[in-house]
Amino acid sequence: MQWYTDVIKKYAEFSGRARRKEYWMFVLFNVIISIVISIVDRIAGLTYGAANTGVLSTIYSLAVLLPSLAVGARRLHDTGRSGWWLLINLVPCVGWIVFLVFAIQEGNAGDNQYGPDPKAAERFGPGGEPGYPGYPPAPQA
Repeated sequence: MQWYTDVIKKYAEFSGRARRKEYWMFVLFNVIISIVISIVDRIAGLTYGAANTGVLSTIYSLAVLLPSLAVGARRLHDTGRSGWWLLINLVPCVGWIVFLVFAIQEGNAGDNQYGPDPKAAERFGPGGEPGYPGYPPAPQA
């Protein structure tokens, strides 16, 4: 749940980079919450229109729209692409497939034009030494 709340805290932060884990955990929790809200909408009789869209579902979708766009742009930044590549989703049929491929790819190791590597804190310790946490210690010279 921390990954979800971290993205919400960065509500409209389009700069920087987002790891795959941050992006996909946000997507997972977003889907779970959407399903639960949709069920509540149906039970409470708050659906409308031919598609049986729920009032609460619509409100939730609008509330997470900006954070979803922001984390998507940061995810693209991690792979070295501009956030404008989010617009590829507007291309019918193939756009979302192209974006999916981009979102699945591993991010660039090291710093890139969009900021420092978000995985670097896990690969290196606070002083920049290898072997922190979960990595073997650096060989002794």
